[in-house]
Amino acid sequence: MTLTEKLKTIERDGRQLLLPIWRDGEKVFLIDQTKLPFSSPVYEMTTVEMLGKAVKDMVIRGSGALGLAGAYGMFLAVKQHGSDQKALLQAANYLKSTRPTAVNMMKTIDEMLTRVFKADDFLASAHAVSEEIVDRQLSFEMQLGNHGAALIEDGDTIMTHCHSGAVAGAGYGGRALSVIRAAHESGKEIEVIVNETRPYLQGARITAWELQQLNIPFRLITDNMSGYCMSAGLINKVVVGSDRVAANGDLANKIGTYLHALAAQDNGIPFYTATSSHTIDFDIKRGGNIEVEMRASNEVTSFGGIQTAPEGTEALYPGFDITPNHLISGIITEKGVVTPEYTENLAKLFKEDESNV
Repeated sequence: MTLTEKLKTIERDGRQLLLPIWRDGEKVFLIDQTKLPFSSPVYEMTTVEMLGKAVKDMVIRGSGALGLAGAYGMFLAVKQHGSDQKALLQAANYLKSTRPTAVNMMKTIDEMLTRVFKADDFLASAHAVSEEIVDRQLSFEMQLGNHGAALIEDGDTIMTHCHSGAVAGAGYGGRALSVIRAAHESGKEIEVIVNETRPYLQGARITAWELQQLNIPFRLITDNMSGYCMSAGLINKVVVGSDRVAANGDLANKIGTYLHALAAQDNGIPFYTATSSHTIDFDIKRGGNIEVEMRASNEVTSFGGIQTAPEGTEALYPGFDITPNHLISGIITEKGVVTPEYTENLAKLFKEDESNV
């Protein structure tokens, strides 16, 4: 049920945050991102099944926001099932199945389970741990934004793909837009080239909208224009988000990322991904081992309920692709910018304290 069209904003450290999902008391709410920017329905999530469907249907999306959805989803599961550990494990597995590439969500679900199962009061623990996860993720966004902003020079034009911003994260800038926002806030004159990002148009709808709110200059292009823009000298750097990073630095991100990385390499343009330690999966040795979510054919053959291909057309829609590590100039994290050799350097920076992240 739509409760309101009012977006949820809060202020933290003098910065306005736009929340994709939040709790008010024991109620969980989220924005319907499929409707942005033309409307912003807010729904109350009353069950873990309801939240799982919202995740599957892209009502909430983005690696950071999915991490929060995992935490709040397990909070709802505890509300539903109390201390029934078998039911909570089933709820966890259901949530994980809704977006199999989203390791951040899997990690927050596992953390919730581990910590709640050790508590005497499951509900109180679920409440406290979920809020801790939200605060930690917001801190990560601000830290990685500052590290990434140091790579941006005054006058740069930065291309980004898909939407990795506030409502895809914890409210500040998600991944890529944390870097862009922090560079802008530091006083650097920058411009952004926004890929529209078929088939959901997250770039055209949401990245462009968030940049407007931040008064950051941008221009919109279709996904197949990036090679021309790079070869014409219109782009200085590429910064994208991340849905999963393998132990060797291979990147799973929104479909199309790989092609942009190839074009960047061919034109000598630095290509960066912005991520957090929660999105690095040391159990996956290389990108080829990452499960790529295959979505429904009709999401390609239609848009907004309007058929765009002949009836009966079959389409492929891998939701993500894998960008090999040799195309990546640096991985921007909350602890700094990691450069090749990634297997060694990622492990050196994160592996020792991975269990505490």
